[in-house]
Amino acid sequence: MEFKLCAIASGSSGNCAYLGAGDQQFLIDVGISGKKAIAGLGEIGVNPETINGILITHEHSDHIKGVGIFSRKYNTPIYATQKAWDKMLADNMLGTVKEENIRILEKNVYMQHGELRILPYSIHHDSVDPVGYIFEYKDKKITLATDIGMIDEEIANHLKGSNGILLEFNHDIRMLEAGSYPFPLKKRILGSKGHLNNEDAAKTLVAIYHDGLEWAVLGHLSKDNNVPDLAYLTAKTALEENNIQIGRDIVVTVAKRDKVSEVYGF
Repeated sequence: MEFKLCAIASGSSGNCAYLGAGDQQFLIDVGISGKKAIAGLGEIGVNPETINGILITHEHSDHIKGVGIFSRKYNTPIYATQKAWDKMLADNMLGTVKEENIRILEKNVYMQHGELRILPYSIHHDSVDPVGYIFEYKDKKITLATDIGMIDEEIANHLKGSNGILLEFNHDIRMLEAGSYPFPLKKRILGSKGHLNNEDAAKTLVAIYHDGLEWAVLGHLSKDNNVPDLAYLTAKTALEENNIQIGRDIVVTVAKRDKVSEVYGF
């Protein structure tokens, strides 16, 4: 596979994904310890010294916990929006970062790295300046869409045309409502700047499906308000109701919380 994605960790307790395209290799977030990230890369045969950069989606700790450590160890550039950088530096969230490794990206403006094109796009989440990512390499498109409170028309248009996608299936509404979380936290998760629930994510998957969408990885599951089988079943039911068969038309898997998931690509 020349163009591939792997969720090294995915869930409310820590997120890190690997994206490889020819000779270009990136991490999307390092919300786990640097040690775990390095071990995860080792499991898929990637030398951490060869990572070209770390792409930040937003500044919450489950996405940046190990970013500074990884960057210092391997002299890795870190890409984030100016507003995200302002917040991370002001609050010393990453520790010391070399000036040359502070890279600014602009939303809705493509970055070119070799034959790989990277587009950070705006999403709805309760952080300073959150983004999702689109990766285009040769004639294929892989999209990362997590930590999204709602899918509006603009985001849906970004997701369309994907050949592979890592899509948030954070929580089951009934589990969240009946669970032990305090009311303000429930309200935040359920809000338009919170997290995507199973039903809305499944509807999104159906809406963006086309013959070229080969695989979908269901990610960022809540530890307390979801279970992998339920997320998978919700996606499967929605797809089948629209005559889209898992196995025949699309491969669907659930990203693992604290283990390296399968590598998918083209």
